[in-house]
Amino acid sequence: MRQIILDTNFLLIPSQFSVDIFSEIRRICNFSYRIYVVDKTIDELERLGMGKSRDARGAKLGLELMKAKKVGVIKTDRKGYVDDLIVSIVKRGDVVATQDIGLKRRVKKKGARIITMRQKKRLVLI
Repeated sequence: MRQIILDTNFLLIPSQFSVDIFSEIRRICNFSYRIYVVDKTIDELERLGMGKSRDARGAKLGLELMKAKKVGVIKTDRKGYVDDLIVSIVKRGDVVATQDIGLKRRVKKKGARIITMRQKKRLVLI
């Protein structure tokens, strides 16, 4: 079973573009998987959710979706950026779901695959 690790910006997609990321992941992944986030992703979403901006609404929706879809949480004992933590955790064969160009490059170097959005309406597995 493969791990799919969601980046913080990926959890904002449902609010920003009205794309159901979970049904899209199911559509493009023809292998068994489990979806996870890094514990610091939850912290980022909670901080974003404190305001009144569009991103705040998106962060709250992202947190709700994580609970509804029973997304697993990878505990980390290190401090730092979520992207750095994801890169340190990811292994060959894992999948990282992100829109971040820098993170995509770093993950590819580790031999992991990437899920990203195309044309603001669908997800693709690279």
